[in-house]
Amino acid sequence: MLRQMISRLEKASALDAVSDRLQSAVQNVVKPQRLRDVLHGTWLGHPLHPVLVQVPVGAFMSAAVMDALPGQRRAATTLIAVGTASTAPAIAAGLVDWSSLRPDQRRVGLVHAAANSIALGLYVGSLAARFSGRHGWGRVLAYAGLSVAGSGAYLGGHLSYQQGAGVNVASSELFNLPDDWAEVGQVSALPEGRPTVRTIGGVRVLLYRLGDEVTAMVEECGHQRGPLGEGEVEGSGADACIVCPWHGSTFRLRDGAAMHGPATGDQPTLRTRIRNGVLSVATP
Repeated sequence: MLRQMISRLEKASALDAVSDRLQSAVQNVVKPQRLRDVLHGTWLGHPLHPVLVQVPVGAFMSAAVMDALPGQRRAATTLIAVGTASTAPAIAAGLVDWSSLRPDQRRVGLVHAAANSIALGLYVGSLAARFSGRHGWGRVLAYAGLSVAGSGAYLGGHLSYQQGAGVNVASSELFNLPDDWAEVGQVSALPEGRPTVRTIGGVRVLLYRLGDEVTAMVEECGHQRGPLGEGEVEGSGADACIVCPWHGSTFRLRDGAAMHGPATGDQPTLRTRIRNGVLSVATP
């Protein structure tokens, strides 16, 4: 029954009106690329949101333990205050990540955010009750908040592990490539300083020739499988980057390094070998 409910949620297009408006608002508010990269976690090489949520989750879980022990009112109140205050950066990072997802993922993410917002409201109410001396009511609200947050966490897990949000989806393409060297063709046939696409073992590979050196990377963007081969090139030479036409993730062509998000991980690259003017590639 639970799986059926999640499946219906993924297909609940009625949520798209709210989702689209919120997506537009987030993208309009968080416009600077540097800020978006910080919140995505591009600088970290890993999504930042899962890291940030550890603080409020840890604080709220610890507060639940303190509330169950005698004489720990002050400790529980302090922990809830810390958890409530630390939600702000986690929310910001989560919203920026959410705004670059596909529609079915955004539907689940919207309900995930709504559940966490309700949980946060319950914790704020718990703090207010504790500060006014109603500690019993404060404990009730805190445990209710933890229960609702648990539902939100379930949806977050589904979003990440079942729907693949935040996962470098290009990495799995490496398993479809030949284990041994696969011949691509004459290096001279590749344009200088301009990426081109070849299909190897059913996998589209982006090639970039710079002088006598050629870089090969998986052509599907690791963020949401966007076609990098259709993207624009920024810069030139060793600093040239390819920009995904779907969400703007930017990768350096010579080594696949992620320069701008929403992608956080580097684009998977292949080994290259040139013998007698013939290029071959192999898995890392």
